[in-house]
Amino acid sequence: MESSPEAPKPTAKEIAAKFRAQITDGTYGPGSQLPAARGLAKELGVQLMTVQSAYGKLRDEGLALSQQGRGTFVRDPAVPLGTQSGSSPAFTALASELSVIHETLQKLDARLDRLERLVGHETPPSP
Repeated sequence: MESSPEAPKPTAKEIAAKFRAQITDGTYGPGSQLPAARGLAKELGVQLMTVQSAYGKLRDEGLALSQQGRGTFVRDPAVPLGTQSGSSPAFTALASELSVIHETLQKLDARLDRLERLVGHETPPSP
């Protein structure tokens, strides 16, 4: 995705689509570092914010992680969303909420098991 002076400059959406496709096809595998935003912006002839926005879209989709001072990396899909440093804040919050919900469901399941043992697995009358 190189840019010439007369070629239209890619949008953040187009840049994100290019990297999304390359992540999907394995060009960039889990843990791979995406090009430095500043260098890519210069190469493409776009503003730094355009590349940062594209990387932000990938992060929001759960495809990439950003680490301050290190860069943007392809997220390992085997690792639960929101648990890695550099995850999207939305995924981190969601992972935390899901953890609380999971714990609550486990407690309710245990209570239900105790109640069923106390009642002796009686089935309610049919309506």
